[in-house]
Amino acid sequence: MSVDRLDRVNALIRREIGESLFHIMNDQSFDLAAVTITHVITARNLRTARVLVSIRGTEEQKLAMLSILRRHRPEIQNTINRDLSLKYTPKLHFDLDRSVEEGDHVLDILTHLDDGNSAGPILQNGNNLNTKAESS
Repeated sequence: MSVDRLDRVNALIRREIGESLFHIMNDQSFDLAAVTITHVITARNLRTARVLVSIRGTEEQKLAMLSILRRHRPEIQNTINRDLSLKYTPKLHFDLDRSVEEGDHVLDILTHLDDGNSAGPILQNGNNLNTKAESS
């Protein structure tokens, strides 16, 4: 399958999953406003698709909503099968997309550097950016 066609299939599946969430998710603990389908990566043979999901909230809320998504996977796949004309309906695998969080963290570091903050931002591993400069 050509790369362009695979990109179109990924976009179609992403859109279809987003639309189907509004019809399928009735669970009170699932906040539709906090969930964004960021990417779909379909295998070249259309047998599997990795769905990257960005979820706003605490780590516990993210894992709980991801679990609910995974429980509703067969219903979402049935919707894709019904609405899209594909040779195979890919088996969906939902994973958290942490790229937005990582991007926010990088922007936070850049903001602190731009402000000339003498303490500097604290990195995720607990180290200070200025630690190496001060110890030299």
